[in-house]
Amino acid sequence: MNNSPLYAYSAGKGFNALQATVVFIHGAQHDHSVWALQSRWFAHHGYNVLAFDRSGHGRSPGKAAASVEIMAEQLWTALNSRNIAKTHLVGHSLGSLVALEMAGSAPERVLSLSLLGTAYPMKVSDSLLEATKSDPPAALHIINAWSHSKTWGGFSQKPQIMGPGSVSIWSNLRLMQRIAAKNGPEVLHADFFACNAYADADKVIKAISCPTLIMNGDQDIMTPPKAAKSLAEKIPGAKLVILPNCGHALMAEQPDSALKTLINHIKPL
Repeated sequence: MNNSPLYAYSAGKGFNALQATVVFIHGAQHDHSVWALQSRWFAHHGYNVLAFDRSGHGRSPGKAAASVEIMAEQLWTALNSRNIAKTHLVGHSLGSLVALEMAGSAPERVLSLSLLGTAYPMKVSDSLLEATKSDPPAALHIINAWSHSKTWGGFSQKPQIMGPGSVSIWSNLRLMQRIAAKNGPEVLHADFFACNAYADADKVIKAISCPTLIMNGDQDIMTPPKAAKSLAEKIPGAKLVILPNCGHALMAEQPDSALKTLINHIKPL
């Protein structure tokens, strides 16, 4: 197990022990930057924010963790080191499985759970899993294409910008390529292997006792709405929100809707 410290982005705000803490957990081949809008909103509206880079990703050293269970344990260790007893958990894709594991393994410590772009089990096709190991650059292009909805019309169509000079579908690809260049090409396979292998969480799911939100895009190829609905039905009281005209990259394709849905779920608690 990698016991290296984890980097966490706090959105430029200091820790206030009187405030609740929101933990953001990124998905495969990503880092904390995918939560830029959401983390900054909560940090500037009365919450402590910790948007982690999982081990072997972004600014966190060491190797990528081999399983969802280890990822969850590493994050609890990081929170313990900061004396944070309870938290709101927000996870995307692989990060949603990590949040799920954390919430079920220590339900008394979780104030709320938000799972974005999620499914359980989160199986990966044999061909894609093999490509993440044998041809990571090609796999990144496949993953990037599958992460965005048809609404965006592919790489050549406009508009698809978050702001002047940026194009989300290209920005996502460059982020994944930077992770590969900085943290190693083996990170991609480790992440997707962990997704595919996490298949014995029924006890964890049954233990979840906090208010739970499940948010997916209606055009998500990676984690289809049908799979999200199936997971929601397993968690008592879970709220299912399907964002229209949206694929797997919810925070980029529908940033305002994703943020508003998170606010409506977390703020009343």
